[in-house]
Amino acid sequence: MDLIKKKCVPCEGGVQPMRGDEIKIYISYLKSEWQVQEGKKITKQFMFKDFKESIRFVNNIAEIAESEGHHPDIKVSYNIVKICLWTHAIGGLSVNDFIVARKIEEIL
Repeated sequence: MDLIKKKCVPCEGGVQPMRGDEIKIYISYLKSEWQVQEGKKITKQFMFKDFKESIRFVNNIAEIAESEGHHPDIKVSYNIVKICLWTHAIGGLSVNDFIVARKIEEIL
């Protein structure tokens, strides 16, 4: 499945978060290694040359997040950017998280 061509769908809750096998399927669509945390979140750490490159990357992520209406948690520590994706409204993972993750991979 090509998640790059997908668009996030607004989630107001009321749907079940993804579970084990479904998470495994969707994580296989990503091009790099993301970690599943507690079966509820996906995270990835990116390293850059310096702080400026880190912030440039974060700004690009912000553009994706705004256009998709789905926003990751982002932590910056100088040249390290840690991304955490999950759908807050359902307390776990949805297709939206994997769409945004795949689009983040594409900007590298």
